[in-house]
Amino acid sequence: MSFTRRHLLSAAGAALALPALAQAPSGQPIRIGSTLALTGPLSATALTHKLVGEIYVEQLNKRGGLLGRKVEWIVKDDQSKPDLARTLYEQLVTSDKVDLLMGPYATGAILSAMGVAQRYGKVLVHHTFGIPSLAKFDMQFPAWALGPDPGQTVPNTVFDMLAASKKPPKTIAVVTSKFPSVHFMSLGGRDVAKKRGLKEVLFLEWDFGNRDFGPIAARIKDAKPDFVWIGDIGLEGNMLLDAMKKIDYAPPLHFHTYPAPGPMTKSPEGNGALALTIFEEHSPFTNHGEAANFVKVFNERAAAAGLPDTHVEVQAAASYTAWQILEAGVRGANSLDDKKIAEFLKKNRIDTIQGRLRFDGPNNYGDDLMKIKQVQGGTWKVVWPPSFAAPGASLQMR
Repeated sequence: MSFTRRHLLSAAGAALALPALAQAPSGQPIRIGSTLALTGPLSATALTHKLVGEIYVEQLNKRGGLLGRKVEWIVKDDQSKPDLARTLYEQLVTSDKVDLLMGPYATGAILSAMGVAQRYGKVLVHHTFGIPSLAKFDMQFPAWALGPDPGQTVPNTVFDMLAASKKPPKTIAVVTSKFPSVHFMSLGGRDVAKKRGLKEVLFLEWDFGNRDFGPIAARIKDAKPDFVWIGDIGLEGNMLLDAMKKIDYAPPLHFHTYPAPGPMTKSPEGNGALALTIFEEHSPFTNHGEAANFVKVFNERAAAAGLPDTHVEVQAAASYTAWQILEAGVRGANSLDDKKIAEFLKKNRIDTIQGRLRFDGPNNYGDDLMKIKQVQGGTWKVVWPPSFAAPGASLQMR
């Protein structure tokens, strides 16, 4: 999908309404409940989602809230534990009696929340679910625009970029966490690489929560791959790159599935790192007014909050998109009835800062909108496809 002028001008138009023209919210607040991994191994990224939610709800209330009522967001700490997320979502529905749900961060927690939402017939909009085939509930809606078969489409995007480079790699090492969505994507990358004729010189897995990457770094160095597919989440990629540095090794090209965005850009070893994205704070993504305004506000608030990265990138954009979807569903249905909201979302395309989304494909997934970005000069820049590349940016290789 490409950004057309019509799409850009219409993207989430409600969010651009002037606060001065909005009526003051009245009546009982609409309560939206969710969890986030505010502590534990996923906390570095979940803090970004928390800040985005706070910004969105604050601006939503300035625009009059939803259905003429103020919105309150109740967020609980699932500690990066899917089982705890399940318990907390049960509490949100049964004890807290929230009106609506918002999904948590990370595939495991989202799957737990999805089970609760299904049990109680609640819509669940979520932002970072990585295995679409597991999303069987017909009232769940993804903001993470991976498409229904990312195990094939995403790796093909990566290898299309490499094939178009000046020196396409001939050998590959695949090293990956066993974290569910990461492992799924890495196995897809491994399969696509083989189909494209790359020689696999190494395949290694580690348990989520691993902190000792020295042996893995040594095995990669010995294998001498042209390209390293790193199935990481959060700070795992940084720890592996640090371990490589200690043995005087730097991979020629390295791709990361879900890295911690700020730490990767701030690490000298992260320069040249590749990753997936749906949005970065440069044109053409920021050509629309709402996207540009969100970038400005997030930059300021992230700096004030002391976040390690103050830039809007894939995580912040996916989170903002999820809130846009939920708002559009409520406004479109003109109701808090979950079934009516779900029906509206399935029948209509929703304009967001990452593009126009649809939910009429397998498991409510639409198009694969993934792009490839690279750390260049301490900043993430889209390099593929060329139509979305940052001004003057292209793939850099050692």
